[in-house]
Order: sequence, then C-alpha cells, then structure tokens
Amino acid sequence: MGRETKETEENRKTRHKMVVVGPHVSIITLNVNGLNSPIKRHRVAGWIKEQDPTICCLQETHLSPKDKHRLRVKGWRTILQANNEQKKAGVAILISDKVDFKAKQIKKDKEGQYIMIKGTLHQEDITLINIYAPNTGAPKFVKQLLIELKEDINNNTIIVGDLNTPLTPMDRTSRQKINKEIIELNEKLDQMDLIDIYRTLHPKTAGYTFFSSVHGIFSVIDHFLGNNASLNKVKRVEIISNIFSDHNSMKLEIKYKNKAGKEGKNVETKQHATEQKMDH
Repeated sequence: MGRETKETEENRKTRHKMVVVGPHVSIITLNVNGLNSPIKRHRVAGWIKEQDPTICCLQETHLSPKDKHRLRVKGWRTILQANNEQKKAGVAILISDKVDFKAKQIKKDKEGQYIMIKGTLHQEDITLINIYAPNTGAPKFVKQLLIELKEDINNNTIIVGDLNTPLTPMDRTSRQKINKEIIELNEKLDQMDLIDIYRTLHPKTAGYTFFSSVHGIFSVIDHFLGNNASLNKVKRVEIISNIFSDHNSMKLEIKYKNKAGKEGKNVETKQHATEQKMDH
C-alpha cells in the first residue's frame, strides 16, 4: 500500500511538472467580414471568450484608425491593429491577459493588409504576422510581403491569416491545378523554409475555410505558415466552423517550454501600458 501511495505521489508531481514546463498556447484566426455592427462585435467577443485562445488574429475588421477603440474583448486587453482610412481590409491581434507577453517591435501598413508583432511569449521569442491579402493578385501580394519582411522571419515566426489563396489542389473542391502565381509563392515559401502547417499535418483532409457562392467551390484560403524546424512544437491544428462570418476559423495549438515560472500579474499590467504606447 505504501509503495502504491509513493508511486501515485510521484505521478502527481510529474503531472504537475508537465503543466508548469509546457504551457498551453493556442492561436485562432478568423476573417470576421466586418465589425462595424455592434451586434456582430458582441457576437465575435462572445466567440473569442468561448474559444479562449492565447492569441486571436482577425482579418477584414473594416475599422478605421479612429474606430479602433470599438474592438474590445474582456480578458484580451492587448489589442494591436492595422486599419485603413476607407474602412476596408483591417487586421488585429488580440493577446490574452493570462499570458506573459512582452512586445518588442510592431510593423504594420496603412492599408490594413498586415500587422507584424515581435516579442516574447513565456520568455521565448515569437514573431507573429497577421495578413489579409487582397482579393485580386493575392499570391503575388503575399510573396512580395514575405520578401519585404524576410529579415524578420525566422524559426519562431508564425504567419497567419486570410491569404485568399489555396496553396495546393487539395485546398479546393474543384481540384483544379494551381496557377503560375501560386507556384511562385510556394517556391518562395520553400526557399524561406516555410510550410503550410494545416496541409502538412492533414495532407488528405478535405476540410475548408471558405465557400465561394459565385464559383460554387469550397476552399482553404486561410492558413497558418510556420518554419519547418518548429513543426515539432505543434500540438494540433484544426478548422472550426462558425455562423457569423463567411469564413470558418482555424486554431493552432503549440507547446512552449515555460521559463517564466510563476511571474506575477504586475508584469502583465506593466507590459500592457508599454504595448499601448507602442500601438499609438
């Protein structure tokens, strides 16, 4: 009996150690198709609370720079945005109050097509790039952006968003061949050692993020791209259906080593003030 008790105690300690060593980090992405309606904003905020991600990336917020205060979600005080004066495009990154995140650098464009944030999450470096590619010439746009941000992209980079581009024939119900621009984008991804995380882990899954009523085709045009070397950090990637947008969302779960230990809330509060300054 004594031996069993000892083993149980050791198992419990091991389980506790695992929880401390590998904090759960999840990133969700969704093209929200406009957030100017208060009802829509309320529904999206409710959905984010329900999903409870570490980081939430949104595209097509359609907010102007002066409307940025409209995007508020309780529990995600750090909200970084790139918005367009004409209320087109628009991207946002929301970071949960539950994590120890420190922002070091932010890059964004005035068109609201992308935002990049560099920082540390649980004291590990992370670079996150949230993209909304335009409907026309999307593969070319993404390729050019990757070239521009090449110096910022490394092993710890996650590129996320609505790229408006199916990267493989599997990404469309029509199974048609991919065009020259998409081939060139894939070649650029290969050169930079970037992979499509969902398609790498689900090579034969017919799951889709968007339905084009014009063409009658389901496709995967929302993606998580990451460095090939960091694939071992990925725990899971999945498509999640929702009812308030014309896109489905995607969720990525990654494992991080926790060097942070038990750092107090005051660290997060101080950091929040810093991030707000950087955003302005």
